Amino acid sequence: MLITCSSSHKMSLGQKLLRTASGNSRPLVPRVSGRSITTASLVEFGQRHVTNGLSRLTEDVIVSGEGSWVTTLSGRRLLDFSCGIGVTNLGHCHPRVSKAAADQCHTLVHGQASIGYHEPYLRLIERLLPIMPHPSLDSFFFTNSGSEAVEAALKMVRTITRKQNIISMQGAFHGRTFGAMAVTKSKTIYAHGFSPLMPGVLTAPFPYWHHFNAAPGADESELVRASLYQLELLLLQQTAPTDTAAIIIEPVLGEGGYVPAPPAFLQGLRAICDKHGLLLIIDEVQCGFGRTGRMFYIEYSGVRPDIMVTAKGLANGFPLSAVVARKELTDQLKPGTMGGTYGGNAVSCAAAVAVADVFKEEKILDNVNARSAELFEALISVKADPAIGRHILDVRGQGLMVAIEFASPSHSTFDPAVKKSTPANMAARVSKRCLEKGLLLLTTSVYETVRFIPPLNVSPEDLAKGIEIVKEAVEEIVHE
Repeated sequence: MLITCSSSHKMSLGQKLLRTASGNSRPLVPRVSGRSITTASLVEFGQRHVTNGLSRLTEDVIVSGEGSWVTTLSGRRLLDFSCGIGVTNLGHCHPRVSKAAADQCHTLVHGQASIGYHEPYLRLIERLLPIMPHPSLDSFFFTNSGSEAVEAALKMVRTITRKQNIISMQGAFHGRTFGAMAVTKSKTIYAHGFSPLMPGVLTAPFPYWHHFNAAPGADESELVRASLYQLELLLLQQTAPTDTAAIIIEPVLGEGGYVPAPPAFLQGLRAICDKHGLLLIIDEVQCGFGRTGRMFYIEYSGVRPDIMVTAKGLANGFPLSAVVARKELTDQLKPGTMGGTYGGNAVSCAAAVAVADVFKEEKILDNVNARSAELFEALISVKADPAIGRHILDVRGQGLMVAIEFASPSHSTFDPAVKKSTPANMAARVSKRCLEKGLLLLTTSVYETVRFIPPLNVSPEDLAKGIEIVKEAVEEIVHE
């Protein structure tokens, strides 16, 4: 939709309305497709014209961001523990990254990857090769988003193996496009009303205690054993290995509740894939690129992916994702089967090169692990508080990908975690109260869970401030 304003001012619509609201200028009259807006705010404009399929945490307009903080049109300064859902991992507008992107804009903005190589694309591969979780991952394909990367991986495994079926995990989120949506099993909302989805997808349980009707703190080795056994049954009863191309897994469930996979489970998947000739796709879109304290969570298990996808924090806010595989696999692809107009955009690649350099030079992983220890200590202390801890089922995660799961008075009559004394809708209410207190904190999963996704370079002071806000919010909701 075209928005035009008076040509005498080269300001954004938001800046103009902000000046109008503060009384510093006469009312400005932006025009939208010939219709005037005289009194409506940007928020009202957005509510009228932005597609209803989008949801939001706040009905406000974010006008700027710096480090761990964002500022809204209403003048609020908010501590951001969402990072654009794990995207601005180095904080908003990291100066090194923003400068790299700005400089690239003056050299080459769009060097289409199907026409020729461009230097930022190749420089990025140069930076990524040494940090791959296994040296066999040496063939790179860049696209724009996590969903696109998943789609590309699904195409690859089907054409490479000449088999159709894909096994995904209960609780998984892989995206909203059709192939990615078909392997997403975290919430029904993502596929509701969009059937028929891509065929050939089957679901195996993830070793999360909810999935086995167990209690919080259930024995991890038993959950792993039961999950691998159910996967073996799946290959005996529902999809023969000769019909099955791959298993795809988030090694830390994202939208499924921030549940890390035990290393033994990932090792078991590798063994099953090797035994039956299946490919293993590791989806590190959210948990990758430093979020869990290592560059990739799969490193904790020592497991070799056949294909790994990553995105989000890769370019710190610029649209970029990567599909990385063994060259012996990608050599089987026919030229032209992979592509995309903007994939591997020069500006995004230049930003990602800067991100990789910042990780090394600013010792980002050291900060992740130091702040992670502080975060877990604080949240475990909250859980130990007898006044509120009885309403907290679990504190879990890895690095700075951390969750609190609350009890529910009515989630399911079959769920051993149900507690009638716990306030209803705890996660959403805590998130809302945190927003009122100046903190962006997201919920996740079908259970009562809030997730912490602070910047990986968050300061001890900002982390402590966010923790205190969450503690206050939980206390207030419980006492209400």
